[in-house]
Amino acid sequence: MGFFSGRVTCMRFRVSGKAPRSFGPEFLQQLADNAIGQQRIAAGDGSQAGWIAGDHILDTAFDLAKNVVNDTLHVAMRVDEQKIPADLLRAYYQVELQALTATNPSGNPSSKQKRQAREYAKDRLETEAKDGRYLRRKAIPVLWDAPSNELLVGTTSVTAFDRLITLFSQTFDRKFDLLGSGRQAFAQAELTNQTRNVDDARPTVFVQGGQTTDVAWVPDEHNRDFLGNEFLLWLWYFLENEGDTIKLSDDTEVALMISRTLLLECPRGQYGKESISSDGPSKLPEAHRAIQAGKLPRKMGLTLVRQDAQYELTLQAETLAVGAAKLPVPEDVENDRARVEERVNQLRHLLETLDLMYAVFVQHRLGEPWTKEASKIKKWLRLAPSV
Repeated sequence: MGFFSGRVTCMRFRVSGKAPRSFGPEFLQQLADNAIGQQRIAAGDGSQAGWIAGDHILDTAFDLAKNVVNDTLHVAMRVDEQKIPADLLRAYYQVELQALTATNPSGNPSSKQKRQAREYAKDRLETEAKDGRYLRRKAIPVLWDAPSNELLVGTTSVTAFDRLITLFSQTFDRKFDLLGSGRQAFAQAELTNQTRNVDDARPTVFVQGGQTTDVAWVPDEHNRDFLGNEFLLWLWYFLENEGDTIKLSDDTEVALMISRTLLLECPRGQYGKESISSDGPSKLPEAHRAIQAGKLPRKMGLTLVRQDAQYELTLQAETLAVGAAKLPVPEDVENDRARVEERVNQLRHLLETLDLMYAVFVQHRLGEPWTKEASKIKKWLRLAPSV
């Protein structure tokens, strides 16, 4: 169910207010009150969104044993939408139009007949849709972690987030904010009283003439999500020049390698994207040529090993979204309950590892030595082999 099996894809959000001490029956009642089908009025487009308990697409039987695991609340948002087949709409239009023009002396339809045919075809499909034959149901897993007060959402769809914001607020009277690279940098900087340095941060120009102090995918001047792009480039530089192990602030180490996939894009929005799939994508000549031309990483495949736990995932730069993460298979678990509890521990361990890695970069990026380190990266980009 959702985060408890298979590979994990999620974006992370900070929930407003105090973290729940525990998820009790009152939370389940709030979910039941806003379960799918409880809406009296559908959205303007005819769609509906509501909670399901997660065993299957029709499950609305919320239960502490099923939905509360290891201090997490695990459910799913179901979205019901009418998806009228476009090819069938065109077919009905042609059928109706043919009937309307059957007695036309010229055989050609008038503008009025065309309008009528469209209306008849649409009415026919809407009548058919009432029995649910065109209804499409989609479930999006959601996990609320009490200790961190984070909400993990198993999608990257903007439309889905809009629906979830409304449903979550309606259910729990709370909001949530994306824990992207800019927001994470501010959180890390607060621990060392360096938030002013994040405010003052501007995109680093690594390639003369190849970059700009404005980044095409950064929406406004107050956004600092470009730090995620610099984080992935810094990781790339570190792995090729310093070693394959990073010392973390908790005195543990993480060994890592770039694997499977690499997406790079021109920050000026002029030269498009470069998508590379390979066992070692960062070592290919086309990858080096891309960064030497000023392109920045926007997505990177990683293999991480920390404290004997290995993870494979794709990390998105600006949002720090986790894609297709493969978690270790729990060993020596006695039953299904123990397995899903261990799964939660592994997911927390992975996110903690990513946070600690990002904290190392933020410490480098906000400190005075960044100018020197950025110079090393610029030199590496000039001298890195591209053929």
